[in-house]
Amino acid sequence: MLPNTGKLAGCTLFITGASRGIGKAIALKAAKDGANIVIAAKTAEPHPTLPGTIYTAAAEIEAAGGKALPCIVNVREEQQIINAVEKAVKTFGGIDILVNNASAISLTGTLETETKKVNLMMDVNVRGTYLTSKTCLPHLRKSRNPHILNLSPPMNLNPMWFKNHCAYTISKYGMSMCVLGMAEEFRGEVAVNALWPKTAIHTAAMDMLGGSGIEKQCRKTDILADAAYCILTKPKSFTGNFVIDEVLLREEGIKDFDVYAIAPGHPLMPDFFLDVETDMTAMKQERYEEKQLSGSQQEGPDGAKVKTESAPAKPLSPVAETFRVIQGAMSEEYVRTTQGVFQFELSGEEGGTWYIDLKTKGGSAGSGKPPVAADVVMSMSSGDFVKMFTGKLKPTLAFMSGKLRIKGNMALAIKLEKMLTQLNSKL
Repeated sequence: MLPNTGKLAGCTLFITGASRGIGKAIALKAAKDGANIVIAAKTAEPHPTLPGTIYTAAAEIEAAGGKALPCIVNVREEQQIINAVEKAVKTFGGIDILVNNASAISLTGTLETETKKVNLMMDVNVRGTYLTSKTCLPHLRKSRNPHILNLSPPMNLNPMWFKNHCAYTISKYGMSMCVLGMAEEFRGEVAVNALWPKTAIHTAAMDMLGGSGIEKQCRKTDILADAAYCILTKPKSFTGNFVIDEVLLREEGIKDFDVYAIAPGHPLMPDFFLDVETDMTAMKQERYEEKQLSGSQQEGPDGAKVKTESAPAKPLSPVAETFRVIQGAMSEEYVRTTQGVFQFELSGEEGGTWYIDLKTKGGSAGSGKPPVAADVVMSMSSGDFVKMFTGKLKPTLAFMSGKLRIKGNMALAIKLEKMLTQLNSKL
């Protein structure tokens, strides 16, 4: 962990989305120095499913040694931003640091993304970041060492990062373009940088996107808090950078990254927009899963892995065998708890259309189109499909690395992943 130096003592940080997750973690790290934190977030009343409000965050910040100013701010509303900035300046005498952390996400394709979701992502991620920066800049320019830090990625124009969730990618790159433009526009006056995690970070949003068990593949928000602290304590000449948390912390001398892991030793899921890291981590993930599953296998004389139990004389193809097992595992309980129909468009050797019906009484699975309209259509190679259904490839990892494309109801897709974890022992 990166130790506090006291350099942010007395500094005022304006942090959007600071009531929970990454924003709150950055706030708490600065609070340990004795910083003033403006919590600019929407949640004033307890949310039915998400933890924390601006007031509970304020209490934690004060307990950590900082001073807190909770402000109800929806970054889609310019006047709320202006009011919060004016209140911050009146309360603390100015603003030294702006952290644009508030963000909206919908990992859906172009035809599946409702207009209101497109508007939300563009309004929060791009417009909200732009307007909050614009409103804070006159005050930042008066600070001795002002910084703007956007939680946004390096701009990787590989089409794989656009094809599955075009609107989300555009909106996050919009935040990164604010860094490009403002860093140059205010060079010598205000430092403007971006920070992005190398791996998935465990937040309420990740729980929602990844489903049960996803946290084992994630790091804690502490790693981003430490990386942000490192950036914000640098001189304002450090500007225009797209920083990856682990890369920066290694440069700062941090060697033990297990302290940031939710489950030390478990393979980590790569974050979006980082090609090389995705491929390497995906390989590690698959090797790890294969190792975990190899308990039921032994090596033959030639080094090849063979099953310890006798194999059937005429085995079905891997895809057909997978669907045979799924059909055999069908139960009223799966149907009752899932209520979804899944269609698989597979490419490769066993290409074709297959389905799992967990909506019609009793459920069914097999080749061809489902008996009723599909709620979710998943496209991938037959090889990756078998890996996914035998536990060697996590659906979330497959989706993030572009191996799996999902159209339709994302919530149902997550439900299917939960069912997979129960089926893996039979496959």
